[in-house]
Amino acid sequence: MAKIHVLDEHIANQIAAGEVVERPASVVKELLENSVDAGASKIDVTVEEGGLLRIRVKDNGSGIEPEDMEKAFYRHATSKIAHGRDLFQITSLGFRGEALASIAAVSKVEVLSASGNDGRGRRIVIEGGKLLSHEDETSPQGTDFEVKELFFNTPARLKYMKTIQTELGHISDVLYRMAMSHPNISFTLRHNENTLLQTLGNGDLLQVVAAIYGTSAAKAMLPIQGESLDYRVSGLISLPEWTRANRGGMSTIVNGRFIRNYGLNQAILKAYHTLLPINRFPLVVVQLEMHPSLVDVNVHPAKLEVRFSKEAELYEFVETTLRGILRKEVLIPQVTKQQIRRGDNSSFIQEQFLFPRGPLKEETESAGYGQQGPLGKYAGLTKMTSEDDDLDAPADVAPADVQSEPDGNGEGQTLPLPEAPPEIPPSYDPFGMLSGDSGSNVLKNYSDDENSHSDSASAVSGSTGAATDRAAQDALPSTEDKGLSTSQAPTSAYRSNSMNSPVREGRSSYNPSAVAAKGERSWKAPSLPDPARLASAVKSDVSMPAFPELSLIGQHHGTYLIAQNQDGLYLIDQHAAHERVNYEYYYEQFGNPAQASQELLLPITLEFTPSETEKLKTRLAWFEQAGVYLEHFGGQTFRVRSHPFWFPKGDEKDIIEEMSEWVLSERSIDVAKMREAASIMCSCKASIKANQKLTDQEAEVLIQRLGSCRQPYTCPHGRPIVVSFSTYDLEKLFKRVM
Repeated sequence: MAKIHVLDEHIANQIAAGEVVERPASVVKELLENSVDAGASKIDVTVEEGGLLRIRVKDNGSGIEPEDMEKAFYRHATSKIAHGRDLFQITSLGFRGEALASIAAVSKVEVLSASGNDGRGRRIVIEGGKLLSHEDETSPQGTDFEVKELFFNTPARLKYMKTIQTELGHISDVLYRMAMSHPNISFTLRHNENTLLQTLGNGDLLQVVAAIYGTSAAKAMLPIQGESLDYRVSGLISLPEWTRANRGGMSTIVNGRFIRNYGLNQAILKAYHTLLPINRFPLVVVQLEMHPSLVDVNVHPAKLEVRFSKEAELYEFVETTLRGILRKEVLIPQVTKQQIRRGDNSSFIQEQFLFPRGPLKEETESAGYGQQGPLGKYAGLTKMTSEDDDLDAPADVAPADVQSEPDGNGEGQTLPLPEAPPEIPPSYDPFGMLSGDSGSNVLKNYSDDENSHSDSASAVSGSTGAATDRAAQDALPSTEDKGLSTSQAPTSAYRSNSMNSPVREGRSSYNPSAVAAKGERSWKAPSLPDPARLASAVKSDVSMPAFPELSLIGQHHGTYLIAQNQDGLYLIDQHAAHERVNYEYYYEQFGNPAQASQELLLPITLEFTPSETEKLKTRLAWFEQAGVYLEHFGGQTFRVRSHPFWFPKGDEKDIIEEMSEWVLSERSIDVAKMREAASIMCSCKASIKANQKLTDQEAEVLIQRLGSCRQPYTCPHGRPIVVSFSTYDLEKLFKRVM
């Protein structure tokens, strides 16, 4: 007797419904996709009891022809595709022809639709997959689709439904994604007669974001736009200070279809690299357009998963575009009066930027003069690019005090000359200076004797061995993104200090010549930077906005530096600031660690478990990528023969142990990831800590070094370094303005 038989259509539909209709939100998604494919400009969604009792989707689309009403509920019946080749050119949201049959199999369905303006439509009623009635009826163009008592004939499915609020949350999420995917369509969501969402449908994505996430989120969004040969990207991304605790705010849309793709999410997060705190995620709406042949949407019945034919190129394109947008912004959060009143410490949601978004470097290059800020007197610690130049020329600078230097376009640009600027010794290590005994006077650590530079720098930085000229070059601000190699970086760059600098009453600004007059050792005045190198630095990175010129006020609780300028007050986390400076320094050093490796007279020994030992023996080459030469010493012991000399003194063993843990935890070698992890390890251990008193000179040097960083707004872990209080908000706090 035959045991294999063909299932009847009703059972087959119920089985298919298990894939397509998982919960009420699945029904809403399928019906919304049909409405969008029908060209609707207005879609109203009404649900009751989380969609389990009733779901109604009404649109003004093209509607269904009367003779096609019954056929629409057949399995694999669709108007979207007709031939196999159409699967490679899918432009519609729906195409499988399974949704309506699956929905009708597990619910009571009533549909009224008309395809023209003549008022001629048809109503059809289906219950549990069985046709009950169909009749002609007058109706405006469009479709009114109503689903009642979902899963009424499959009680086992009802057991797995969550609470009404949970199911409503899933439905709302579907509406949110659809509204952001199609801002030109007006969406309305009502639950038990309460309106939860309403969009205008005017094509403004920012208004859709405001309707979903609120106006504070919309004010923190940045528009994105980019195009390559194969892809076009647009949408909105949030500033780093506006974050969420989960990835729910990350929406990726491909050809109008919301999708979930791990690679795209990772590309977005890489664009925010070191800008986000740990376990915080941005709010983004990334809309991608590409030829349909480059994406396969026929992967799963839910149509949330897709495959890309050039995924590596796509991920790199998205990451590069978003990173470029973020690098153009001054990412200093502004604290408002309302945040101070409610003690909001979760995230800074700024109402407006303290600085205009710009001037960008290309604008600054064309300016006539560069103006010296109050901290510019620490020569050799300022950035080499035109982003430090203000747009307005100082009125009190005499012509004799300036000389012409070429800008990025090769044209002359006037920059003020320094007043006896100090010289950077060849062995200068700005990072060790702050990580050591910070209470001592920085100036005492340097000598004008060329032969004593190495000893002086060793006393300041605590580095092992004599520092070389190359180490001094490496200690300068990173030039990776400025078109300069480390060896090409000019020794110093100067800005005029001839103008009066705003300082706290009763405290004079530091002046190298004044200190020398008091018996302190002074630095020699160096030569000006090479104009060709300066032009190269100015021309290479023209998209970064200028870090604000700040005047130091003091230090709070040995943890925060207080500074000011004409726009307001600034608080700087000294540990985070020093960590960012160290991170960029070490990241550049790890780019070529072999040249900086030094042999150890007393090798460092490490012990591991037997399983770890066997694994490490096959991964010793990984350590060489970071300049650490590790060798098996027998049994479960390894010894370190050499490591880079610029490892923080006293922390070498801890750093190598952490590197070992990282190597053991990774599945495959990734030089970039190891360089990143090692840089973060070193920067954290080498940085000054909280409750550590800094002298005014050390604090000002730290601020200058921070301004020289490629990304001076967050530490490597994503925490903010600087927050600002606008003068206006301070005046509101003290009721000076109402």
